[in-house]
Amino acid sequence: MPRSEKPTASPRNVRIEVDNDEGSAAESEEEQESVQRKGASSKKTREKYEEDEEGEDEDEETAADRRRKYKRRRMKDGGLDISESDGEGCKSRKNRANQMTKDGDEEDGDKKRKDKKKGKKKKKKDKKKKGSGSDSSSEEELTEEEIAKLKEAVEEKKKLIATLRNKPWNMKKKLEVLKDAQQFVEKFEGALGKGKGKKFYAYKVMMMKKWMKFQRDFENFRTACIPWEMKIKEIESHFGSSVASYFIFLRWMYGINIILFGLTFGLVMVPEALMGKPYGTLPRKTVPRAEEATAMNFATLWDFSGLAQYSVLFYGYYNNQRTIGWLKFRLPLSYFLVGVGSIGYSFMVVIRTMAKNAHDDGGGDDNSFNFSWKMFTSWDYLIGNPETADNKFASITTSFKEAIVEEQESRKEENVHLTRFLRVLANFFAFCTLAGSGYLIYFVVRRSQQFALEGLENYGWWERNEVNMVMSLLGMFCPTVFDVISALENYHPRIALRWQLGRIFALFLGNLYTFIIALMDEINLKLEEEKIVRQNMTIWLTNLYNGTLPENVTGPPPHVSLADVPRGPCWETMVGQEFVRLTVSDTVTTYITILIGDFLKAVFVRFFNYCWCWDLEYGFPSYSEFDISGNVLGLIFNQGMIWMGSFYAPCLPAINVIRLHTSMYLQCWAVMCCNVPHERVFKASRSNNFYMAMLLFILFLSTLPVVYTVVSVPPSFDCGPFSGKTRMFEVIGETLEHDFPSWFRKVFRLLSNPGVILPFILLMVLSIYYLNAISKGYQDMNLELKKKLQNQENKCHYNTQQGKLLDRKCN
Repeated sequence: MPRSEKPTASPRNVRIEVDNDEGSAAESEEEQESVQRKGASSKKTREKYEEDEEGEDEDEETAADRRRKYKRRRMKDGGLDISESDGEGCKSRKNRANQMTKDGDEEDGDKKRKDKKKGKKKKKKDKKKKGSGSDSSSEEELTEEEIAKLKEAVEEKKKLIATLRNKPWNMKKKLEVLKDAQQFVEKFEGALGKGKGKKFYAYKVMMMKKWMKFQRDFENFRTACIPWEMKIKEIESHFGSSVASYFIFLRWMYGINIILFGLTFGLVMVPEALMGKPYGTLPRKTVPRAEEATAMNFATLWDFSGLAQYSVLFYGYYNNQRTIGWLKFRLPLSYFLVGVGSIGYSFMVVIRTMAKNAHDDGGGDDNSFNFSWKMFTSWDYLIGNPETADNKFASITTSFKEAIVEEQESRKEENVHLTRFLRVLANFFAFCTLAGSGYLIYFVVRRSQQFALEGLENYGWWERNEVNMVMSLLGMFCPTVFDVISALENYHPRIALRWQLGRIFALFLGNLYTFIIALMDEINLKLEEEKIVRQNMTIWLTNLYNGTLPENVTGPPPHVSLADVPRGPCWETMVGQEFVRLTVSDTVTTYITILIGDFLKAVFVRFFNYCWCWDLEYGFPSYSEFDISGNVLGLIFNQGMIWMGSFYAPCLPAINVIRLHTSMYLQCWAVMCCNVPHERVFKASRSNNFYMAMLLFILFLSTLPVVYTVVSVPPSFDCGPFSGKTRMFEVIGETLEHDFPSWFRKVFRLLSNPGVILPFILLMVLSIYYLNAISKGYQDMNLELKKKLQNQENKCHYNTQQGKLLDRKCN
């Protein structure tokens, strides 16, 4: 009953009027009986409300007391007036006496009710102090049946919360229902316990909610910590998974280079800078007198010569002292192990990623009822952000385009003989392009060697950087030629992309190994020059000591400046400089191509389309499409140069980290602002193992030159951490001899015997072949099982349509 009706039902608020005129006794008795009946009924109602509503405010009770006192005062005043008046009947006096008695009883009843309320409030406070989960006394007295019903209702609300996103309601209704359900669960979930177990149950429910909230927040935090995740999702929604796969691959490469940079920076560059001898204490750490004038010029530093050459950025700066600093840090051993560990870590990560992608792929297709799944299950009904909704809409549209292309390619019929002829012709043109690019690089490298013999100071900027620029230009224009050639083949877009990647891979590989062969020729020239320098240094030292060279001479006399000491060519620093220049020139060429080939072209098409003779957007030149194959191969071969050159230039991983970081932002901006989606949007492979296979192959090919120089080529005699040794790997034997016991040296030499290594390698190859065969067998079994399930499903569907569902297996 509402509170506004309570004063009419309560005897405290019944207004009794006393007439000064004569009234009949019957009317007075009837009035008294009606008042008593109302008082009795209102007393029962009041007791019921007092039990159900324990939290009635003290202000209302105080106001009711004041009204009752005021009425009693009025009645007393009326009684005095009546006693003084004439002609009053006995029954009227009797009624007044009864009323006075009734008022006294009411006062006693009010006191009792107040005491009762105070006792209940005290109990309620005690219950709150004890931490009870109920909100009223009615919840304290729930029966077993009510608890079961309440538990069922709570479970239903939980199920509704879990399945709310699948309801075909609008967002406003979903939010209202979700809020009501959460409030219901929060209010009544703690009431499901009984007695002493109720407190523990409420605590368990609270901790479960906190744990679920922590898991959700941690998952959101982990997703937010993934670099560039939202940028890649936005690109995928507009350009498809094929373009997004490039940026995912770039992000993965960025993580690999962060690890490589941490190894070289923390274990090689920082120890040498902090604990090694400072600049100017050794000839290898001092700029020669002839180069001091231009050592700080921008052109010299841009060419990584001058002061940059005689710093921790390159191999030649490091000293061959076995231990340095107060920590006795073994720098030559650390330098060698970091180089070997970087390559080993790269192999491990690439192979592990390929295995993980192959496991995720599953070996089968998922094209069953593809369009139905996309139509009815693609949309996310919990999206509330308009920008996210636009991206989701674009993503669904792009996925439909991909599925349509897949379906068209599966049903396409073609002329077999004409297609074969065109594909053979395209391969012939591609082979001619590869051969021409290889010959051009070889010709340019021979010219650069001739310029080096005659002196590069006599030539200009182009002659000094001719090799790097020609390789960068070939890497920029040859993929476009291959793209034109691939139009003759009429492959599926995914297969065409793989052919394009294979051709560009062959181009870059040929260019890179032509460059390496040319470098090996230059290394041989440097080694011959080094022999002459050593003879000249002996003559120079003999002249300084007046024709008699003392024994155990390790340097020039003190009065000779270190800048005037003759020094060898240091072929390791020369190789590191070439790789650094090639990386920097390739980076600059890539950025200029983006700005000119994409941005300026898009600006021209956008603003000159209104005043041109034809439609520039749909005709020539139109907006550019993102070159997936060229960018992927650029990443792969740039990483190959990092693996080869980081042993001779420890700064290369840091340069590559900066390159990849800026490339991510610049290329994301260029794709979203300057490029358009491909005309035939296709679905990329879920595993991207084709990229990983090429990366693994280039890693293997990049390791070969480094291993050859470490094992076969003698290091320079006056620069680098391995100077004074016959081969670089001798640092391992030196460490074993000085820092390990003799039995350990014997075990190590036994294990490094070719008679042990070759059988181990053969066993490993056989194991890999066996495991690969088993894996293919499992994949074939999965595909066969999938076909059987599809056939069984089609059979059941046919029987259902014919009304002949006889096979129990269909149930």
